[in-house]
Parts: sequence; structure tokens; C-alpha cells
Amino acid sequence: MTYSTKRRRLPAMAAALTAALAGALVCGAGPAQAVTPAADARISTAFTLPGAKVYPEGIATDPRTHTVYVGSYADGTVYRARPGRPEAEVFLPSGTDGRHTANGLRVDARGRLWVTDSTAGVSVYDTATGARLAHFEVAGTSPRFVNDLTLTPDGNAYLTDSVRGVIYRVTPAQLAAGSGTLTEAYDLTPALRPRPAGSFSLNGIVSDRAGRYLLTVDMPEGDLYRVDLRTGAVRRVDLGGADLKAGDGLDLSPDGTLRVAHNTTNTLTRWRLGQDGTRARLLHTITDPSLQIPTTLAHTPGRTLVVRSQFDKGGPVSPGSGTPTTFTIASVRGL
Repeated sequence: MTYSTKRRRLPAMAAALTAALAGALVCGAGPAQAVTPAADARISTAFTLPGAKVYPEGIATDPRTHTVYVGSYADGTVYRARPGRPEAEVFLPSGTDGRHTANGLRVDARGRLWVTDSTAGVSVYDTATGARLAHFEVAGTSPRFVNDLTLTPDGNAYLTDSVRGVIYRVTPAQLAAGSGTLTEAYDLTPALRPRPAGSFSLNGIVSDRAGRYLLTVDMPEGDLYRVDLRTGAVRRVDLGGADLKAGDGLDLSPDGTLRVAHNTTNTLTRWRLGQDGTRARLLHTITDPSLQIPTTLAHTPGRTLVVRSQFDKGGPVSPGSGTPTTFTIASVRGL
């Protein structure tokens, strides 16, 4: 795909994102239990991001080095925050390898950084040198929005497409080959609630530590779906009467704790998953405007890092409206 083609498609995808987030704002967060005041949650700033219009979206941590990577939805820049430093630095400049958005980010067990480009697919980078090791793109010209990804213990990567309602897969063999087409692994469309053609659905995605299943959120409807990696069966997770409306990024800890960023409602929630991932119980809710439209989060020992996107300050939610402040990543303790 050429640069000009990508740039023509980006406004349409941004419009779809705007509509989805605006709809989430109207619908509300859903969960309203166990609300924790900001003072109790201890929300502070972990580090800042250089730039006037960063509009960050994704975040990933490298447990080996404790380095944090953050991606810009606005121009595809990937930032690197080294431990103990108050400001991140540019790691992959805007336009690197033709990338113009950076949504989902993950660091795999070998220290490789995966970065999705919503207009195209996903690229894999060497965190030591910044060199691109592999890239995979969606075939054809149909509307798509490659959003978030998760990595399973067997080396597979799974990625959500928010417009098509499918999950793509990249296998270890494909990764070794270095390039290829993103192929559909699971089509969730039959399981999703009815929606207008071209509208958003799937967003954040995680996998359990044993590699048994995937969990992905339908952002506008607030549903959580479980995909069985052995059988391919798709089912809606029982949320006990609560919901995940405006749910964006997900983080699943090895102990079965699921943390969720609800973007337009400035909310974070914590859930307890059942042993088989078919049920989840809401434990804790934090709502605070200082979260500044949180798009995703990464839980680390002692704190949760949360992306403050400021999408509503001249960003994807309200282009041309409002002026963002300094872009930062929040540190939340008590979630």
C-alpha cells in the first residue's frame, strides 16, 4: 500500500473512531460500583511525552529492562521511557517504515516490540536497534482498523480489527519469514450485537497465561467476549450485570485480575475473572477527569501505567476543538 493510499484512508478511520468514542460517551461507563476517590487512588504522573500533538494511544512494558514504550495515534511516533527518567524520548520517528499511526503495542518474550498501524497492519522491531524485523498487512482495500494485540505463550500474536469485527493471527513461522498477509483467525461478527456497517466493535484484547483463550471487548456495547483457542468457540462473558461500555485497553494479570481503561468516561475498572474466563466480577471502579480519556493501561508491580490520550482536546474525538496540555502517562496506585 502506498503512502498516499494510507493517508486517504486515515480520515475515514479517524471518523469511525470519533463516532465510536462519541457513542461511548453518550452511553456512559456502565459500571458504577465501588467508586474510589482520586485521592485514594493516588493518581500522579509517571513521565511526560515530548510534542505538542502526540495523542498517545498504546503502551507496552519490557519486564526485562523496565522500559516503557508509548505509541502516538496522531502520527505513528513510538516513544521510549527509560526507568527513572521524567520524560520519554523518541524511539521510532513518525513515518518510520511508512507507519503513520501507532495503536496497540506489546513487547514479546524475546524483547521484540510489536506495533500496530490501524491503517495497515503490524510491524515488529528490535528494541536494541530500532530495526524492523517483520511486518504484516491486511490484504485488499476494504475498510479496516487494526487496533490492539496480544501475545500467547505459544508465540502467536492476535490482533483485533475494530471495523471488520475479526481477530487476525501471526504465527511464529510467519514471524520467522519476516512478512506476509494478516490472515483472519476468528470472525466474531455472528456473535456481536447488531451494529451499522463500518462502525466500531472490537477494541482491546488479552490472553490468559496458559494460552487457553482470548478476551476482547466490544467498546460501544460494553460486552466482553471469550475466544477458545482450542475449539474456536466464541461466547459472551457473564459480567454479573455490569458492563464494559467505553472499554478500550485491557490488562490481564497472571492471577486472573482484569483491568480495563474506559476512555470517554475517564474510568478504570478492576475485575476478577473466573477460572475458565467465562465469568467476571466487578471489584473496583475509579473515575477521575485527570485520567484525560484513558485509552489503555499496563499493570506493573505496585502501580498501573495509564495512557492519557487527550483525544477530546483537538484529537480524534473532537478535531479542531480544544487545546491539549502536556501529554503524560499516569501512574495509578490502588487499582
